[in-house]
Amino acid sequence: MKNDDLIFIQNHIDYVFKNTDLLVQAFTRRSYSEENGGEDNEVLEFVGDKALDFIVVKYLMDSYGSVKDENVFVSDYDEGKLTQMKSRLVQKNMLAKRIDYLGFSDFLRMGKGDIENHVEMRASVKEDLFEAIIGAVAIDSNWNVKELEHVILNMLSPDVEIDEGDCENYIGLVQDWALEMYGELPLYHTEPFSMSYIHFGPYVYGDNRDRYRGSYPKYMCKLMLPGYDKIFFDVGESEQEAKYWASKRAHRFIIENDLEITIRDEIENPNYEESINQLETLARRGYFTIPTYDFTVTHDADGNPIWTCVCSIEEIEKTMQGQSSLKKNAKKEAAYQMLQYVLKEE
Repeated sequence: MKNDDLIFIQNHIDYVFKNTDLLVQAFTRRSYSEENGGEDNEVLEFVGDKALDFIVVKYLMDSYGSVKDENVFVSDYDEGKLTQMKSRLVQKNMLAKRIDYLGFSDFLRMGKGDIENHVEMRASVKEDLFEAIIGAVAIDSNWNVKELEHVILNMLSPDVEIDEGDCENYIGLVQDWALEMYGELPLYHTEPFSMSYIHFGPYVYGDNRDRYRGSYPKYMCKLMLPGYDKIFFDVGESEQEAKYWASKRAHRFIIENDLEITIRDEIENPNYEESINQLETLARRGYFTIPTYDFTVTHDADGNPIWTCVCSIEEIEKTMQGQSSLKKNAKKEAAYQMLQYVLKEE
C-alpha cells in the first residue's frame, strides 16, 4: 500500500497507527498472502469482531442506561429492544455500508482470483475488512478502550444510524465531495458545548438547534469546507452527532449552490479506448454494479470470426452491443455504448 493510502485511511478513522504494518495487514486477504507471503487479516477480523461487540454494548449502555440512587442499573429499553439495536449496528450489511461510505474496499490487497471475481464488492468481504481494521486498532493501541471507542464510533456513526428517520451519511458525503473537488478533507473542530460560540460568528447554522431550546446539548462542531470561508456550526449529544448535523448543513449548502459532483464529473475524457476501465471506475464509485459482458461468435462467408458482445448492468434495463472481428474490440464497443448511455441518462 502507498503511504498516501495509509494517510487517507488514518485520517478517515481519526487514528494514527504506531505500527502501520498492522493497518496494511488489516487490508490483506488470505488470497494475497498465499501468493505473496506475509500475514492475512483473518485473525484481526476475530479480534475486531469481539472489540466491536464490546464497544457497541458500552455505547448503548452509556446512551440508554444509568445507575440510580438505589445503586441499581436501569435502562430505557428492555433486553429485546437493546438486542435489536445492537444487531442493527453490527449486522453485515451495516458494516458493509460503512466501508462503502469510507471508501476503503478499493485499498484491499487481494490475490488474482479475488481480483477477477471482484470480491471487494461483496458485503461479507467489506464486513471482514471493517472488523479487521478495528482489530488492528485494538492491538496497536494495546486495547486502549478510549481510543477503540473513538475509532469505532467514528467509523460506525451509531448516533446517526440508530435514528430510523434521517439516516443519510452526510459526513461521508461531504468528505467524498471535498476529496473529489479539492483533494482535502473538511476541517472539523468538536468540543464541549459552550454559549461562547455566539460571539465568534458568522456561522451557517444547521437544523438541529431547535431540538435543544430550553436545554443545552453536550457538544458542538464547527466545519469548514476547502475552498470556502463559511463555518458550518451545529450541536449534538455526542461529538459524532454534532459532526453529523454540521455536515448535513454543509451538504445542503453544496446542493443549494449546485456544487454537487455528478457522474459526468467522474470521467474526465470518456473515450472508446478506455471505455471498459472508465465504466468499471463508475461502478467502483457506487453508481451501479460491475458490468458484465456476454460474447457470441459467428463467421462470415470466408470463415472469419464475427464477435458480438453484449454489455449489461444490473440496475439498467437497457443493454448495449458491440461487434467486431476482434473479441476485445467488440467488448470495447459495447462498453463505450454503455458509457455514453449512462453519462447521457444522468
